[in-house]
Amino acid sequence: MGKKIHTLGCCGLDCGLCPRFFTEGASRCPGCCGVDFENKHPSCSFITCCVKKKGLEVCGECNEFPCRKFDKETGEADSFITHRRVMQNQRLIRESGIAAFLEQQNRRMNFLNTMLECYDDGKSKSFYCLSAALLSLKSLDESLIKADSEIAEKPIGKEDFKSKARVMKEILNQFADEEREELKLRKAKK
Repeated sequence: MGKKIHTLGCCGLDCGLCPRFFTEGASRCPGCCGVDFENKHPSCSFITCCVKKKGLEVCGECNEFPCRKFDKETGEADSFITHRRVMQNQRLIRESGIAAFLEQQNRRMNFLNTMLECYDDGKSKSFYCLSAALLSLKSLDESLIKADSEIAEKPIGKEDFKSKARVMKEILNQFADEEREELKLRKAKK
């Protein structure tokens, strides 16, 4: 049995909200176990155990979850910020099932697609990916409404993506502050 859902990593990572998932060209990641995944990510102990040995989609479906692979709490110390949601995603899947998680993830992906189509100035993809992965769905929905309202009140043209991105990023940062989320990349520790 192979992995069917490529937007969700075995480890619980939201692959469908990653900037590399939305990249064009050779550096594009196909998502967990997607086409050509093994050439881009040659070894993954989560895939070996979860998919190849146990035939599962995600670790949260396993009777042994959380196992020692999660002992290092993939999150706070990792520079890949969306790892912060790995355990939360696994617990949601465990408690509510994959269908409930995928419904939520699809809403987040729709938000992200809207951001990329309507508010991307060519420099904001990573920021929008982080926002879609880390902020609450309520904040994401409200940010679209608030941004559209503010843009309509200002003399911002439909094709002025730089100004639209500035408005949207300011609003998302306000929601991030309220939720105590960090939407900035961390510098690697020396």
